[in-house]
Amino acid sequence: MQKIIVIAIVFLLGHINFYAQDKNTLIVEFSGMKSDKGKLFVALYNKESEFLKKPFKGVVIEIKNKKAKAIFKEILAGEYAVSSFHDENDNKKMDTNFLGIPKEPIGVSNDAKGFMGPPKYKDAKFEVKQNEVIKIQVN
Repeated sequence: MQKIIVIAIVFLLGHINFYAQDKNTLIVEFSGMKSDKGKLFVALYNKESEFLKKPFKGVVIEIKNKKAKAIFKEILAGEYAVSSFHDENDNKKMDTNFLGIPKEPIGVSNDAKGFMGPPKYKDAKFEVKQNEVIKIQVN
């Protein structure tokens, strides 16, 4: 009987610790868009191996006065990166040329730029330690 009680206590303490972790809000403010046409597609990544492939969270947001704001709630402290593209023609995809280079404006956290390819995670990553606000230039 004591073993069952000890196992139950350990189980409950593990769940309490998981749910007691601070959950933060990440606000991403975008600027630099040339128009309010279309929407801004925003992806949040929490793993380097999934950067620009499989977002942890994503939103599609309206552009107003050539600016936009994405809000990600209940984010645990840790390392993240953000990528975005302005879907100017509202076809719900990022248009590219025959080489795969984006034809529509993009923005990445830390305003990371790619050289001979897309931006690297190491250049785009940032730490969320508490509620955070970051700014990204889309062009």
